[in-house]
Parts: sequence; structure tokens; C-alpha cells
Amino acid sequence: MKQTKNRSVLLGAAFLMATSAVGPGFLTQTTVFTQSLGASFGFVILLSILLDIGVQLNVWRVIALSEKRAQDIANAVLPGLGGFIAFLIVLGGFAFNIGNVGGAGLGLNVLTGLSVETGAVISAAVAIGIFLVREAGQLMDRFAQVLGVLMIGLIVYLAWVSSPPLAEAALRTVAPEQVSFTAIITLVGGTVGGYITFAGGHRLLDAGVKGKGALGQVTVSAVSGITLASVIRVFLFLATLGVLQGGHVLNPENPPASVFELAAGEVGYKLFGVMMLAAAITSMVGSAYTSVSFIKSFHPRIARQENWFIIGFILISTVIFVSIGKPVQLLVWAGLLNGFVLPVTLGTMLIAAHKKSIMGAYVHPRLLTLFGILVVLAMAWMAGDTLVQQIKTW
Repeated sequence: MKQTKNRSVLLGAAFLMATSAVGPGFLTQTTVFTQSLGASFGFVILLSILLDIGVQLNVWRVIALSEKRAQDIANAVLPGLGGFIAFLIVLGGFAFNIGNVGGAGLGLNVLTGLSVETGAVISAAVAIGIFLVREAGQLMDRFAQVLGVLMIGLIVYLAWVSSPPLAEAALRTVAPEQVSFTAIITLVGGTVGGYITFAGGHRLLDAGVKGKGALGQVTVSAVSGITLASVIRVFLFLATLGVLQGGHVLNPENPPASVFELAAGEVGYKLFGVMMLAAAITSMVGSAYTSVSFIKSFHPRIARQENWFIIGFILISTVIFVSIGKPVQLLVWAGLLNGFVLPVTLGTMLIAAHKKSIMGAYVHPRLLTLFGILVVLAMAWMAGDTLVQQIKTW
């Protein structure tokens, strides 16, 4: 019975991480960059997957072995650092969650004809309902798993009907004609940056999966989460490439919807509604849960009333969206923002991994440390280069 429960928790953490990543921003970023880079975007995806794995294996391992949440680990590295990181995570979480609320509203608009604002309110109510039940953690796990499987099925179907140029995609994945640092940092930031980095790790910690004995399980769960998100990314890339190779032009107001509609007609447009709703509402849940997990150790009341704070997070995000909305470009920028935060959070975890006061007798693998350092340096360099380029365009 305990083994079955552990398996459910591990799978739930993997799907929570994956579905937290696969939101409206994820769908928008993938289609926008495929449009600009073509088949060469495959190389960006491949590189981002390798970077994602390096990030998650380091972070989840440190959380599990230290048996502390990220903000507490950061404070142990440098007093006050945890509060600073929590501020960045919550800020980025809000930015993404406003987009998640809007994406869910758009999904319901496509499916039912309701206004986007009305759909957003209904979707937020569904997400809030999860945290009104006593076993919210288990329900959240199951919710992420069911909708995650649904999204994978939809995107595989879309790629199949769009008839993408598989040979060219495979070639340009290893021999790209162009490379974009902005695309790399945005993808990594949108997949494992900000709150998403810690979604699964914090979920495992809350479920009691921690300590040296759980190391193998944590590793499997971390890699599974990246794999699930990457499968969706790859098939959406292929579907978009197939549509573009067919001579179609995507609607800049809603690139993902264009891909679905151009690939499969009116049915495809309805499937986009299902995909967007599933992606947005699962990301809404993951963003709220993880963001609040970053502040609940700062005051006992937050920990005692965690679910109510999560509900408040969703409500505020919904009010902001209904009031001001959220354009496509801001979704891309949210991923970029998380990419800037990643070197800080991962660097902090790597320092913690080698402090005996935090990790005890545990010795962090040299290969993981080296890989983590390379990711920090690469992301910091690409973030700086991207910032310089953006300043020049301003």
C-alpha cells in the first residue's frame, strides 16, 4: 500500500512539474520561436532539455537530502537570501499565473463561446475547488496526471495530422542553420525557471519523500517531469513546423490556436480550446501551490492556512487578468524573466549542496556539480547577452 502511495506521489510530482511548465506561455513560446527559427528550433529544444535535466537533478536532490524548502536552504547559505529568492519566485509566479488565468478563459471561450473573462472566472473557481477539500495534495496530483495525459494525446494527434518534415527537423536538431540565445533562455526559463524549478521538489517534500533513502525515487521523478514536458514541446514544434511548411501564416494574436486550426480545421480549433484549458488550469494550480510554498515557512500562520493563501493567490491573479488582461508578448517575457532568475536560484542550490551544515555527511556528485556550474554560467551569459540585445532594440 505504501509503495503504491509513493508511486502515486512520485508520478504526481513529475506531472505537477511538467504541467506547471506547460501553460499558455509554453504553448506561445514554442509556436513563436518555431515560426522565427524554423527547423533549427529543434536544436534549441535539444539543448534546453539537457539544461533542464541538469537543473532539476541538482535542485530536487538538494531539497530531498537537506529536507528543507528552497527558501530555507537559501537562508542557510546567506541570511536574507531566502526572502529575496521568495520575492523573485512569487513575482514571476504572479506574472505567469495571470497568463494562466487568461489562457484558461480563452480555452473555455473557444469551447463554449463564453467571454474570455467569464471563462477565466469559471476556471479559477475550478482551481480553487481543489484547495477546498481536505486531501488537496492528492487531488492536485491526480488532476495534474489526468490533464497531463490528455495534453500529450492531443499534441501527438496534432503533430500527426500536420505532416511535419521529420527528416529536416532531425537534421537541424543536430546541425542548426541559426541559434537564438533568447530562445534558449526563454525555453529553459519557461520550463524549469522561477517557481517551476521547485514545483516537484517541494511537492515531494510535503508528501514526505525525502532523505538519502528516497534519492533514487527523486531522480526518477525529476527526469520523468522533464521528459513529459519535453514530449509536449517536441510534438508542438513538429506540428507548428508542419503547418508552416504547408505555406500557412500564423495569427500573431494567437499563434497556438492558428497551429491547431490550420492543421485540423474546425475540429482542431476546438481541440486547441481543450489543450489551452488543460494547460492553463494545471499551470494555475502549480503556480499558486509552489509560489505559496515559498512563503509558508516565513510565518506559522501561512503554513497553517496554506490552502487559503493559495486560494488568495488564484483570486488576485484572476482579478488582475479581468482588469488589465495579458497580451501574447508578456507571456514570452515571463519565461525570459524566469530565465534571468534561474542562475541565482541554481547557484544557491549548488553552494548549499557543498555545505555540511545543510547537507550533513552527503557528498554531491562531482559530475552534477560541474554540470550545474556550466548551466549557471551559460544561463547567466545568455541572460546578459539577451539583455544587451533587448536594450539595443529599445
